Amino acid sequence: MQLRLWHRLVLVVLITLVAGWIALPGDSWDFADYRDNHPVRLGLDLQGGLQVTLEARPPEGVDVNERTLEATRNTLERRVNALGVSEPLVQTRGSDQIVVELPGIDDPDTAIEVLQDTALLEIVDSRGQYLPPGTLVNTSLGSADEVPLATPVAGQEPPPADDTVYETIISGSDLTDAYVTTTQTGQVAVAFELTSDAGRDFHQYTSTHLGQPMSIVVDKTVISSPVINAPISTSGVIEGVGAQEAETLALQLRSGALSVPMDVVSSRTIGPSLGQTSIEKSLVAGALGLATVGLFMILFYRLPGVVSVVALLIYTALVFALFRIIPVTLTLAGIAGFILSIGMAVDANVLIFARLKEELLVGRRLDRAVQAGFEHAWPSIRDSNVSTMITCVILYWFGQFTGATIITGFALTLFVGVAVSMFTAMFVSRTLLQAVLESGWFTSNWWLGIDPDQQRIAAAEAGGRA
Repeated sequence: MQLRLWHRLVLVVLITLVAGWIALPGDSWDFADYRDNHPVRLGLDLQGGLQVTLEARPPEGVDVNERTLEATRNTLERRVNALGVSEPLVQTRGSDQIVVELPGIDDPDTAIEVLQDTALLEIVDSRGQYLPPGTLVNTSLGSADEVPLATPVAGQEPPPADDTVYETIISGSDLTDAYVTTTQTGQVAVAFELTSDAGRDFHQYTSTHLGQPMSIVVDKTVISSPVINAPISTSGVIEGVGAQEAETLALQLRSGALSVPMDVVSSRTIGPSLGQTSIEKSLVAGALGLATVGLFMILFYRLPGVVSVVALLIYTALVFALFRIIPVTLTLAGIAGFILSIGMAVDANVLIFARLKEELLVGRRLDRAVQAGFEHAWPSIRDSNVSTMITCVILYWFGQFTGATIITGFALTLFVGVAVSMFTAMFVSRTLLQAVLESGWFTSNWWLGIDPDQQRIAAAEAGGRA
């Protein structure tokens, strides 16, 4: 066997072992926690969870542009990541909607509250006047570009909105952190820390207003109005929030205020049992499809068919390994794209082996026929697969723009599958076939799918043409 062929064969074996190890199901045979850090990621339709569609509700006279919507999406993404949800998806749809998918979420109501609330923090100068919790106020940030008046705190009946414009001392953009804590009396509170510049301004204000109340306002609603007992610099505490609301408020303050208010226009919960059933049926369909295709290839092409089946198994390991490495979130549509890419991989082998048979029937030597089969089939394989990959890019972009995750999942898995199929068809199949043929065990053309009758007919046709 040629040295170059040996090198290629060793490379194929190494790639197969590594890909098989990464794609191996379960938690066994891990090394340096690599497989644990690259788990199989299941989408909403496979493991269940929550899908929420939010629509912008800007104040009168304010338009929602692409920049505002993207800023809101970024804020929502930070909030979702803080929830600890595995593989969340937050993307814009159209000009005024954002779609959020939270696989495996346990508390849909809390998640929707975290997503929808604007959480605009302001500490305002109430001008020596105590403002009771629940009061709606106007502040110096209450311009057309900011969040409008929010609904009062649940369970409270605040007085009508105060038309007086209060001066904002610091706002949520001045925060560096926010977290749940307890006061000296054991009450739950939300502590916050400020930037150095904001801390200087806050210290100057509190130093000159000792003994006067200032109001802590979230979403234009007064949460509390503590009296300034001592100068405050880079940290403070928000009291007057319940234990359940404190964690949510801290999370929202850390992630920032929404650029525009959002309303929930639709939400749906998918149960994990539906996803498990879908996975089982998809695995059965994939196994049956692969077995049927493999049987056809072996019966029709014989030895090359066996080689193609081995190449398909290597292809499957490679694709699933890439799904874990990239990573790709598997959905039902994504699995469909992967199964379709198996067909593309088989199609490439069919083109190669059909050309190989033609070369043998016209009397070429075996080694020349194998080389010609792969070289002449390559342009057709390249053009068809590249066309499919371009279509996948268009579908992926369309799915991202419209928020149709079913399209993006299909496009991504099909793209990866088609790209890998070209590698396995032109490199893996070729290396394996050449290695088997050079072993000298299969010298008859029968092993290559050519019967004696076909050879006689081809020889007669060649003689007639001569």
